[in-house]
Amino acid sequence: MDGGETVVITGFGPFRQFLVNPSWRAAQGLKLAGLGERFGVYIKEIPVTYVKAQQIIEELWQTLKPKFAVHLGVSRGSSVIILEQKGKNNGYSDKDVRGFCPESGCCMEGGPEKLDSVVNMRSVSKQFTQAGTDVIYSRDAGRYLCDFAYYSSLYHGGGRAALVHVPSCGGPASADSLVPLLQALIRAMLDQLEDGSL
Repeated sequence: MDGGETVVITGFGPFRQFLVNPSWRAAQGLKLAGLGERFGVYIKEIPVTYVKAQQIIEELWQTLKPKFAVHLGVSRGSSVIILEQKGKNNGYSDKDVRGFCPESGCCMEGGPEKLDSVVNMRSVSKQFTQAGTDVIYSRDAGRYLCDFAYYSSLYHGGGRAALVHVPSCGGPASADSLVPLLQALIRAMLDQLEDGSL
């Protein structure tokens, strides 16, 4: 498989009431469904720990050199899909599953305060909202592991990453409707990446 055409998709490991994290279940569904002939899909489960998340993401970018990385996280209590535009470097004060948080509250020492995805998530969400789908755009990923992982990936991947918060309840949360919708969203992001219309 040509590394340039690999899309990495990550989901998170067990967290609080989620013994199997819905984001990881969605990543597994996407691996089975695929993204069409041009792209190979590589999936990885990320433990809900700052240290591991950072190590794994840096390693994925260095070894696989993917075309794009999509990080799936779960939005508790939400029944919509949320596309995140930017990752933030500071403000990480909530403890992870091991009771740890970065001493400096920071993801990358000396890194920029914020990093944006090269994909215009507003235009992707608009495309789907017009089709009557529950997809919303956000510029604040929440300063926890999802935001932390996203910033790390944007940093190592030169902005070629996405963070998608999947719903934890409601119709769209069921795998049957979630996976095809995520598949369509990721394809729309890849189209934008290919067009260079960024």
